[in-house]
Amino acid sequence: MGMTQLIGASFALSTSVEKFQNISILETLKDLAADTGFAQLFAKAGDIPCGSLIMILVSCVLMYLAIVKKFEPLLLLPISFGMLLTNLPGAGIYHTELFAGGHVHWAEFAENAGLIDYLYLGVKLGIYPPLIFMGVGAMTDFGPLIANPKSLLLGAAAQFGIFITFIGAILLGFTPAEAGSIGIIGGADGPTAILVTSKLAPHLLGPIAVAAYSYMALVPVIQPPIMRALTTRKERQIKMEQLRNVSKTEKIVFAVVVTAVVILLLPDAAPLIGMLMFGNLIKESGVADRLSKTAQNELLNIVTIFLGISVGATATASSFLTTQTLLIIVLGVIAFSFGTAGGVLLAKLLNWISGGKINPLIGSAGVSAVPMAARVSQTVGQKENPGNFLLMHAMGPNVAGVIGSAVAAGVFLSLFL
Repeated sequence: MGMTQLIGASFALSTSVEKFQNISILETLKDLAADTGFAQLFAKAGDIPCGSLIMILVSCVLMYLAIVKKFEPLLLLPISFGMLLTNLPGAGIYHTELFAGGHVHWAEFAENAGLIDYLYLGVKLGIYPPLIFMGVGAMTDFGPLIANPKSLLLGAAAQFGIFITFIGAILLGFTPAEAGSIGIIGGADGPTAILVTSKLAPHLLGPIAVAAYSYMALVPVIQPPIMRALTTRKERQIKMEQLRNVSKTEKIVFAVVVTAVVILLLPDAAPLIGMLMFGNLIKESGVADRLSKTAQNELLNIVTIFLGISVGATATASSFLTTQTLLIIVLGVIAFSFGTAGGVLLAKLLNWISGGKINPLIGSAGVSAVPMAARVSQTVGQKENPGNFLLMHAMGPNVAGVIGSAVAAGVFLSLFL
């Protein structure tokens, strides 16, 4: 081979090597790009084109409502951010397959679990909602309920929406367990809705949690038109007599007696009622201030963060972007509206029986959105009569509603679990 041929062969070889290197680099860059979340962002999520992108937009809307409109920000903000995290492709912090079929697949957990998988165990094992109830109990004064025991009836009547919606959901094709989870939205009690759904219909947890907390935030919007439609101006102007003072002993006995009676009648309500009354007991006893303050503040705040972000993470495209979600949102409004109406109508009946001594507006506070529903009763009543002070009277049905929603949850759990 001559020198010229050797040089030509060397040049051709070097050109081929360079082309091969360029091709290799391009393929590597393409593979790298394909592995990023950006490439997967526009892919199908299940059967839904751009499902992840749509869910990210939904999470941003919920964050807007929490931050700008201040709709239940303490829970809606963690829920929306959890929704964002789980729908970012490739993040790998929550895996639905580890909880498929309503069970925790422990064999695969150690190898595949991400951060939120571990946090979600507190929801799946029923730990977070009872702890939140303990914090709520530590902040609640049952004095107005004890001073006016008829308030317990109003709290019970406001659970009417739960059972009406339960029947409606079954008629629309939901299973009894799913219908119970949807109906509990009518109690306007987020932790209760989450506990029931995590046990009975975990695949609906994301939509039900978003609906429950959204409607809790919309109490001042939804309730007043219903209250005014079901009452006369004369009824809304009724002034109620001041409640008697309730002793410390009565409050302590109440906590213990309610715990024993409700749990003996309905054992499945034990986690919620037990923690609610324990929280109240450490507050009213006056001998465990450190425990009471911890339950009201640090513990409640920590659990709220873990609950919100892990529940939000269950709202994936395949579980959230369905016709079922739309039905759940509609049924949630129905549940909440019938609950409000049930409380007002029973309060009208009690007003008639008492000879005009009970303002029917306090019946709407029977839903367990504490203390927001009681404030709505006060606001609507004061618009009709500036000298009307219904807040403490409305707190009776309001805290009774917390007990009522826990009892309704116990009924569904005992029936369908």
